Amino acid sequence: MRYLPLSDSDRSAMLEKVGATSIDELFRDVPEEARLKGPIDGLPMHASEMAVERDLTAMARKNMVAGEVPFFLGCGAYKHHVPASVDHLIQRGEFLTAYTPYQPEIAQGTLQVLFEFQTQVARLLGCEVANASMYDGSTACWEAIGMARRITRKSKAILSSGLHPHYVSVCNTMAKFTGDTLETALPALDDATDAERLIASIDDEVSCVVVQYPDILGRITDLTPIAVAAQAKGALLIAVVTEPVALGLIKAPGEMGADIVVGEGQSIGVGLQFGGPYVGLFATREKFVRQMPGRLAGETVDAEGKRGFVLTLSTREQHIRREKATSNICTNSGLCALAFSIHLTLLGEKGLTELAKLNHARACEAAGRLSAIPGVRLVNDSFFNEFTLELPIEARPAVHAMVENGVLGGVSLGRLYPGVDALKNGLVVAVTEVVSDADIHALEAALKEVCK
Repeated sequence: MRYLPLSDSDRSAMLEKVGATSIDELFRDVPEEARLKGPIDGLPMHASEMAVERDLTAMARKNMVAGEVPFFLGCGAYKHHVPASVDHLIQRGEFLTAYTPYQPEIAQGTLQVLFEFQTQVARLLGCEVANASMYDGSTACWEAIGMARRITRKSKAILSSGLHPHYVSVCNTMAKFTGDTLETALPALDDATDAERLIASIDDEVSCVVVQYPDILGRITDLTPIAVAAQAKGALLIAVVTEPVALGLIKAPGEMGADIVVGEGQSIGVGLQFGGPYVGLFATREKFVRQMPGRLAGETVDAEGKRGFVLTLSTREQHIRREKATSNICTNSGLCALAFSIHLTLLGEKGLTELAKLNHARACEAAGRLSAIPGVRLVNDSFFNEFTLELPIEARPAVHAMVENGVLGGVSLGRLYPGVDALKNGLVVAVTEVVSDADIHALEAALKEVCK
């Protein structure tokens, strides 16, 4: 039996109150082409539970599983080895406390891991303070722009051409409702980042400059000159890190002057999971802490002098701030943050550095072999574990052809930037520690075949 708690008159009264003429009008912000026009083709209107399980299992088998084929996809989501101990530990009873740690006396496990997570993230990103995680990297990026507007009281943001286009899309969507002006640009298939363009674009109206590090093409740039130029005009530098393992080798953004550092933490402790759930990282300078979205767990002592943990700062809309909250999408991804913290703890500082070295070495090996294929050019002069190739043919059909040979050979820039002819031959290849010699050989052979 369907559960319909509202009568027709109830619905009519609610629509009138919000100023809508129909239920469909509530979905007007969803693009017309993205809306279903009717039931999904191929699915029955009703079926037994056993039949549904059987049908969905058959559909799932059509997927090419990341762990069963040579895998070189990246662009913000990376396949790393997550120790089995991580999954075991996140299920322990100490962490199965309240979903939201409003009552510290019954949520000490949750609060302690959030406190430890914040410490790890702050150290990793090179900042003084970090929050207790966010939804994902893209929403954290937007929240940083909103935070810069509150701090500087200016509303123009300059986004690097190397910022992930999906992050740009999220920021553009949110800016429609805040009035922020976002200046964006497309990347070029060369080894130079747009640092000079960014510096030249900073004027007295700019609230922040947003730079990805390493960027969407895998290029690495020194953020220090951009930070100096931005701060000279009263603007902030926001650095975006989508591959935190890179920080085991390259300098942390906060150490180069970044005022806010955000990122995607999926690489550490969290599997690919077909795109989510993931975990957003957010860190900043201590003087900006009250403008930071999300929540902050702190350490204290109880009445008996014993160490304890509390929710120190929480400027969310559900709390006393209400409409004056810094954000309304800043619920922390608690379970993913826990997995991140456990994995990073197991690695330790030395382990993270060794993992990063292994990633870089494997990527260098792959880049050398692939760029030796006739007609294939390596775009980067610097990279961590991800680099861009310019193929002699369009990359998107090349990727599809490699899939037919059982190789997930990378992400085509034609997919990320549809309709941009200057980028259609670009292929972004990510190489992590899980890639074997046989995998690199398989990619080399598949790419040779499609580039004939």
